[in-house]
Amino acid sequence: MKVEILNTGSELLLGRTLNTHGHWLGRELFKLGLRVERLTTVPDGDAIRDGIAEAVERADVLIVTGGLGPTSDDITREAAAEVAGLELIEDEAALRSLEAFFEIRGRTMAPDNRKQAQVPVGADVLPNPNGTAPGIFIPPRLNGAANCAVFLLPGPPRELQPMYHAEVVPKLTALGGIESAVGIIELKFTGLGESEIHQAVDAKLGAIDGLEVGYCARLAEVDVRLIGPPDALESGRALVLSRFAKQCFSELGEELEEAVVRELKQRALKVATAESCTGGLISARITDVPGSSAVFTHGFVTYANEAKVELLGVSEEALGEYGAVSEPVARQMADGALSASNADIAVAVTGIAGPDGGTDDKPVGTVFIALAAKGRETMVLRQFHPRDRMGFKRAVSQAALECIRRAAVDRG
Repeated sequence: MKVEILNTGSELLLGRTLNTHGHWLGRELFKLGLRVERLTTVPDGDAIRDGIAEAVERADVLIVTGGLGPTSDDITREAAAEVAGLELIEDEAALRSLEAFFEIRGRTMAPDNRKQAQVPVGADVLPNPNGTAPGIFIPPRLNGAANCAVFLLPGPPRELQPMYHAEVVPKLTALGGIESAVGIIELKFTGLGESEIHQAVDAKLGAIDGLEVGYCARLAEVDVRLIGPPDALESGRALVLSRFAKQCFSELGEELEEAVVRELKQRALKVATAESCTGGLISARITDVPGSSAVFTHGFVTYANEAKVELLGVSEEALGEYGAVSEPVARQMADGALSASNADIAVAVTGIAGPDGGTDDKPVGTVFIALAAKGRETMVLRQFHPRDRMGFKRAVSQAALECIRRAAVDRG
């Protein structure tokens, strides 16, 4: 079953509003075994009619979002009715629902809202208990333009998402074309380049019958996406992990910080951070994860040398002889954080984010990452991330989180 999504709204193309519908609907549809063939975004106005007319010629199912409000630029229902060759009529039940929505809230319904009760003849009204705009379903048998089922859904996520689950999913299931045997695995890696993985395993993955393979490179991260029936998925997963198991931080599609918290929780370990060049980004990423209070104890942001001395016990001699960005200082920062927090693991970072401050020996992008753990010798890595300031901080935080994850895994 070919599924397309048409997102409407000039604000989406002006950069004023982030278009999250495509991402959300794509994931939800895949749970049903359905793949989105095409995602199109159009501005308000005639482009909506043109977008619907083009999509229904290609797709078996078209999901349109937005443009169901009461204002002059909300013309999705009119455009869909015109394309399908159907007359718009006022639906009595939809009108009563609208009036009740305002009455319950003690508000007077404006006359313009009546247009939201208009429905193409023969189409189904999709109730919207969370807003004023009911959805509309035009079955394939009513669509005079093509044999395509059309769903018109409201734009606000708080209205669209409940309507999708309550109204769209049952109708999609009834239409058929569901491929429940198809699944997906997202393997996430850090410390590797996309080309490394591709060169090592892509040809062998391509030989697995029924397996679809995709790669997505992000900053300091590579995702390998496997789609197919269960046997093909397991064969692909085993093949990739036979080469890169140590660098794989998640098979569940998690972010690295989520994997770190999960690994620490499983082993009842506590972690602390000591940050200079990242300014608290590592601790922020950890504490963004629900339940992180079970594993995170202290976050030291010691940007100034005085803070490194006072809070972490870094020696002034080491700062004077080696500088703040150095192996000895990183080591003392990690040891100091471990001692002050009484955590099981502590990570420390000190580096040069730029654009100024670099030298021949330590150019902009240089960072030292130290990992201290109870019962282990403190480890220090020197890395080089020649990026803009924000990219540098993200890459360093990624490397530091991976150090924590591997330390937790090594603890068993």
